[in-house]
Amino acid sequence: MRFQDKVAFVTGGASGLGEATARRFAAEGARLVIADINADGAQRVAGELPDALAVTVDTGDAAAVEQGIADAVQRYGRLDVIFNNAGIDGRQQPLHEMDVENWQKVRRINGDGVFHVLKYGIEAMLRGGGGAIVNTSSTTGLAAQENISPYTFTKAGIVGLTRSAAVEYAARNIRVNAVAPTVVMTPLVQHFIDSAPDPGEMRARMESFNPKPGIPTPDDVAGVVLFLCSDDATWITGHTVPVDGGYVAR
Repeated sequence: MRFQDKVAFVTGGASGLGEATARRFAAEGARLVIADINADGAQRVAGELPDALAVTVDTGDAAAVEQGIADAVQRYGRLDVIFNNAGIDGRQQPLHEMDVENWQKVRRINGDGVFHVLKYGIEAMLRGGGGAIVNTSSTTGLAAQENISPYTFTKAGIVGLTRSAAVEYAARNIRVNAVAPTVVMTPLVQHFIDSAPDPGEMRARMESFNPKPGIPTPDDVAGVVLFLCSDDATWITGHTVPVDGGYVAR
């Protein structure tokens, strides 16, 4: 019960990593705010947790993020933890063929959206005496892959923004870290495997993607997020932790 009576704000909380992490926070006593552009999904997850609020938030819209944070504080009176997780992949294209619209769409959510949540979330935490934040980067932010330059750009930017925020607010009792997952077995990835011409071959390829065989689950990432947000990690700030089975090391 490391988060008993604490308030956790999770973006992208309607599915995947966000949903798994929200459930883990709730299991350890936290009151949850499930923020997602998918209003029905956010309501579903919040309705299955003991004390949770669903807010409809497009993180690329600064005003929507500001209102979502305000709703959280109005409901619970404080904000202790943020999992700044909402993101998108975008289309795969070589850099010289990249649609400007694709670049801007990915940057809006993965770049501007992460900034918006940090800006308004930190403001709330400062009024309450501090807190802990974990951003979602990616192994792609640490080791590039071809044809996903806007995703790589934004996920690498999250690593730098995490460091900046950690240094700026360390003396004000706010810790900021990030996780950098490899490919995780979310419903989207499962659909990608199932819809491949040869699902068995595709699964085998993905299970050998990292030095450690297999594919991590959202819960594998959630455990690292909870650790970084807990008092067990009091002296950890400004770091990006790969959850990657050795991918970056290789």
